[in-house]
Amino acid sequence: MKLLTIVDALVISSVMLFAWNTVVGVERGGLFPYLPIMAFSWFVILGVGGARRAEVLGRGVDEYRRVIGASLLAVGLMAFTGMELRLEGTRQVAFSALLAGPPALLLARWLLRRLLRHRAKSGATLSKVVVIGCASDIEYVVSRVSKASSAGYQIVALIEDTGTSMELEPLVPVTHNPEDLEHMISTHGADAVIVAGQLNAGKDAVRNLGWELERLGAEMILASNLTNVASSRIHIREVDGLPLMHVERPALSGMKMRIKRAVDICLTTIALTILLPVFLMIAIAIRMDSKGPVIFAQRRIGKRGQEFTMLKFRTMCVDAESRLDGLKDQNEGAGPLFKMKGDPRVTKIGKLLRKTSLDELPQLINVIKGDMSLVGPRPPLPCEVETYERHTFRRLLIRPGLTGLWQISGRSNLSWEDSVRLDLYYVENWSLVDDLVIMCHTAKAMIRPSGAY
Repeated sequence: MKLLTIVDALVISSVMLFAWNTVVGVERGGLFPYLPIMAFSWFVILGVGGARRAEVLGRGVDEYRRVIGASLLAVGLMAFTGMELRLEGTRQVAFSALLAGPPALLLARWLLRRLLRHRAKSGATLSKVVVIGCASDIEYVVSRVSKASSAGYQIVALIEDTGTSMELEPLVPVTHNPEDLEHMISTHGADAVIVAGQLNAGKDAVRNLGWELERLGAEMILASNLTNVASSRIHIREVDGLPLMHVERPALSGMKMRIKRAVDICLTTIALTILLPVFLMIAIAIRMDSKGPVIFAQRRIGKRGQEFTMLKFRTMCVDAESRLDGLKDQNEGAGPLFKMKGDPRVTKIGKLLRKTSLDELPQLINVIKGDMSLVGPRPPLPCEVETYERHTFRRLLIRPGLTGLWQISGRSNLSWEDSVRLDLYYVENWSLVDDLVIMCHTAKAMIRPSGAY
């Protein structure tokens, strides 16, 4: 936290000096006395906006969203105040700060996040926690926390307070007596307790536990039963001492979706213009490598269950479909998907295209046509949709994406359950900032691929 405060101060100071140096054509000296005030105001707005709150640091995109929002507000106030005071050059300073500030702050946060994750793997920044609740809730919390090493929690003990046994085999001490809480905290040096669901002692149990933890000097963390909902959609409102959790509806239509479509068209048009030579080189390489068409067209299911023809560069031999039955016993894919490492049907150039995800580039045409979006759930095959459970159909509420959480999280290495969970999480919580972050991670995944075969 102290390091982040220092980094924010240094970045903002550097950005303001850079912005001041971009002022030309007027006397810069008149602005210089105001630079510390502008920088300090920006620094304070970041703090007030929650960009340095411990619960958002290093987790998800909420931290980035707060940094961008606070920076826009700070620069806007900077420009407005300068105009009111009739300070020449203020607009140039504000414009330069707007161009340089948010990217510099986001880069600094990204570097600090990598440092945090590196230290978390060695246990240096982990917060030791005790988990208390019923067996099923404990199992879910343990599984989620264990998968997210960057969350910064190390589970040191479990307290199961309903008397039933857990299916998982915990690697930490377990007790069935809530009275052992103080002993567990002191013995294992825990500094927080995660309450996994409803406690057996009734409605006053959480309140009494909070008082007890206050005496023991430990924090209380409540694990909500509301899963796969981003924190940006959750708001707490108090009514006569009763905290009520408001959950915003997913942005599945309306202005936000129209803006998403406009961004898709603009970025895709630019990408197609720039990548045209790449398309030509890949097409030539495919034709030289094997006989058959350059483009592979396949029927997929899109928004609201509408079928469309998805385009890809051909990466397999032309008789790949007819040879599938002979390979089904070697399937390594998740759920209804067929995936196979070292698939003999994949051509030489096809292996490279798949590894780098360049075979997906023709889907930019699908994006222009409106069948797909740049970011979204993975476009499923009709045979996959036939096996969907009721909740899985929510994947089809928005356009499928050329990339998405599934692509930057392991692709074929993911289990079917994790693939569905990531797609549903995206559908429920997507935002333009999230899309931008996913695109950046996609570029990284193309350079250092994982699970692409």
